[in-house]
Amino acid sequence: MNAMHNDKRGLLNDTQKWLVLAGFVAFGVLLYLLGPVLTPFLVGAGLAYLGDPLADRLEAKGLSRTAAVLLVFIVMLAVFVLALVVLLPLLQQQLSVLAAKLPGYLDWLQLNAVPWLQQAVGFADLNLDLEGIKQALLAHWQQVGGVAAGVLASVTRSGLAVMGWLATLVLIPLVTFYLLRDWDVLMARIAELIPRRHAPVVTRLAQDCDAMLGNFLRGQLTVMLALATVYTTGLWLVGLELALLIGLFAGLVSFVPYLGFILGVLFAGVAVLMQFHDAYHLLLVLGVFGVGQVLESFVFTPLLLGDRIRLHPLGVIFAVMAGGQLFGFVGVLLALPVAAVVGVLLRYAHERYLASRVYAGDEGA
Repeated sequence: MNAMHNDKRGLLNDTQKWLVLAGFVAFGVLLYLLGPVLTPFLVGAGLAYLGDPLADRLEAKGLSRTAAVLLVFIVMLAVFVLALVVLLPLLQQQLSVLAAKLPGYLDWLQLNAVPWLQQAVGFADLNLDLEGIKQALLAHWQQVGGVAAGVLASVTRSGLAVMGWLATLVLIPLVTFYLLRDWDVLMARIAELIPRRHAPVVTRLAQDCDAMLGNFLRGQLTVMLALATVYTTGLWLVGLELALLIGLFAGLVSFVPYLGFILGVLFAGVAVLMQFHDAYHLLLVLGVFGVGQVLESFVFTPLLLGDRIRLHPLGVIFAVMAGGQLFGFVGVLLALPVAAVVGVLLRYAHERYLASRVYAGDEGA
């Protein structure tokens, strides 16, 4: 009797369950309503979470928390500025090349790809207005190539848009610094709010979620950057003019399983056919993405991610699509971290179910 009584005390009663459910619903509604202003806070929180382990190590070596956080913050800021200074002009150049060559690519499609599709695949009625697309691009290719100027011009038309951009640019580093400095204090304060009888279970789940999220964020970002480097280098060696643009894109969308590989092969294959007009370079492109896929499967993912995330590819795709549909860009940012946490909670629920009387079949005991 005492054991059963203690077991019941550890569970939530009906009122508490409804309160927890109401809290989750209220949080979802609040997230939806505040989505447009949450982006800098979420990005800052993510950066602080990524930098906290390094700050803890520096603090353990004798630095004060403020000095450790300042050092980590300077390193993160330097990496961001360096990437911006190096990559932005290169991407701008690639976009200008793409915009300038698109009319020629469309001519090639009209003269080669469309007739081949009509004969080989049986699309006899295929009729694309490529000439109209070409004329539109010729009329606006300078605007397409000048992406940075175009964005700047559109933003400066609205004072509110300018204020929004400036607020985001200022808030992200501020939020990152202050959260990074006070991260351990905030975690301790949150831990103090947990009811004592639920503290062991909540602490265990929080540790599992932290391990899952830490492994995902740090490991997946590293895998994405590694794949972007492999794809870009390989396509550059092949001689593809848009190597940086396609390689970066394929690497950065690889957080969705196989999406980076599929889209990278598709875009790079079309680009290399239009540039070289032969099957040899197409085979080289397929080889580049084949090598990238092998490295991801047998080197990057086992080494950097391991088997700790255990998110099914379909679950990843659904999480990203559902997050974007429900909460827009904020939902996309939160989709995979939330999916990782939900995975931890579902495994705990499965564990509790296997240990329950319902599973054992002795409900009347």
